[in-house]
Amino acid sequence: MFQSLVDYFESIDPILAALYATLFTWFITAFGASFVFFFKTMNRAVLDGMLGFTGGVMVAASYWSLLAPAIEMSEGEGFQKVIPAAIGFMLGALFLFGLDKILPHLHINFQETEGVKSPWQRTTLLVLAITLHNIPEGLAVGVLFGGVAAGIPEASIAGALTLAIGIGIQNFPEGIAVSMPLRRMGMSRRKSFMYGQSSALVEPIAGVIGAVAVTFFTPILPYALAFAAGAMIFVVVEEVIPETQQDKNTDIATLGFIGGFVVMMTLDVALG
Repeated sequence: MFQSLVDYFESIDPILAALYATLFTWFITAFGASFVFFFKTMNRAVLDGMLGFTGGVMVAASYWSLLAPAIEMSEGEGFQKVIPAAIGFMLGALFLFGLDKILPHLHINFQETEGVKSPWQRTTLLVLAITLHNIPEGLAVGVLFGGVAAGIPEASIAGALTLAIGIGIQNFPEGIAVSMPLRRMGMSRRKSFMYGQSSALVEPIAGVIGAVAVTFFTPILPYALAFAAGAMIFVVVEEVIPETQQDKNTDIATLGFIGGFVVMMTLDVALG
């Protein structure tokens, strides 16, 4: 089945393929958000475990799908070979750091808003927090498909699809993590779902932008892959992991992280 999917994506334009793949990751977010129609609350331990799983997937994807290929496709030896990945990684982290300081947002388990002061409601700020998570995820998928379009040997449709599947898997708990708190705050099921799924709408946009950028500027591919990795690692360390440590479920969150890392590593090595 996976090979049939690869064959289909190889037969279409890579930029269109990037759009389809990131629409899939958005759909999985919407699927997670749809659980608000069946449950009003979710056990905090379960949610922390799923958020830990999300962090594990993101860290594994950052290395296996992004940093390792970025280093492999860079020219030179020794320090020269790793410089593009190091620069891209730092720029990606700094990019998210800047957005984190500027864009008003509110994390699930925290009372104080981050970014510039804003009169926006808590619901909007919660959605913006998850939207920040999704920018580097969509960008990562798009950049890989852009590498395929540019004819880079180290970039493959199978690898890009594997990354999209992994990100889709970890988007499921993110959809729940937005919609459930909104429902607890008294919002209707329909509005909670709409806000939950909308947090991932940025992924198709970032995916297409990443694919187009690499297609027209092929030499930036190693930098772009590492950029996405740096942004994802920043999100995990600054946001995902701290959110799982606010209650007494640190062991569950840690085991979830390990599970997510193993799942993404296995997918990437076996399928990518």
